[in-house]
Amino acid sequence: MNIPDAAPDASRAGLVAIVGKPNVGKSTLLNRLVGRKISIVSNKAQTTRHRIRGILSADDAQFVFVDTPGFQTRHRNALNRAMNRSVAQALAGVDVVFFVVEAACFDDEDREALAAIPSGAKVVLVINKIDRLADKRRLLPFIDRLRHLREFAEVVPLSAERGHHCETLIAAAAALLPPGAPLYGEDEITDRSERFLAAEFLREKLFRLLGDELPYGLAVEIEKFEIEGELRRIHAAIVADKPAHKGIVIGKGGGKLKRAASEARIEMEKLFGGKVFLETWVKVRRGWADDERAIKSLGYE
Repeated sequence: MNIPDAAPDASRAGLVAIVGKPNVGKSTLLNRLVGRKISIVSNKAQTTRHRIRGILSADDAQFVFVDTPGFQTRHRNALNRAMNRSVAQALAGVDVVFFVVEAACFDDEDREALAAIPSGAKVVLVINKIDRLADKRRLLPFIDRLRHLREFAEVVPLSAERGHHCETLIAAAAALLPPGAPLYGEDEITDRSERFLAAEFLREKLFRLLGDELPYGLAVEIEKFEIEGELRRIHAAIVADKPAHKGIVIGKGGGKLKRAASEARIEMEKLFGGKVFLETWVKVRRGWADDERAIKSLGYE
């Protein structure tokens, strides 16, 4: 039996789940910590639907961050049940949990998300969006209030959007990781494929562009992904669950879909380091968001 070399005494590595209710900035935090955009961001509560691992390799520690969907409490269709299962699965076996809340804002949804974290977990309370807090004197009483809810290993106020105090979070979390060798190569930033990231980037642009018009029953399915040298040919279907939604996504003269595809293509080229040919269209799959088989076929866990 081959025994791997022991990790250096100073080396640490582990999984860190990023958990919280929808729209508290979990994906923004992941992107900030990794230093690259790998998780999509918008002000829509259902933006993150999958677990996404982001990898940060520091001198003496490797963090494998697991971005999770926001814990769903308001809607109970099959898609939301799948997202809550994803949160529960992410929490099983992680070494540290970042529980993210918005500064001076804690409600029943936050409470339910906190209750989903196992009692024995090492939890860092991450208070995000402190840059938006007009009266900074509210921060200390807010921290005192939350400290009574459970024992937190650390409390770190920060701004993921601006990058303020994110290095403090990394330093605090490093000490909580178990000793061990790196789990990934030092040049890796995510465990997700380019095919997956292409679908996510397109979905983000649709979320951002359509705004309040956007039907939540919308997904992106990559039907073909080919690499020819540095060129990637991507054929993507936008899946709507009602015929009426098709026109909303396409827009007048096809303008909205063209713009979303163009913006997504630019971001793909930045991340993939090469030219991208992106072809998109819209198809209807009635009621897919409440169909367990359809959800699995679209890659939801």
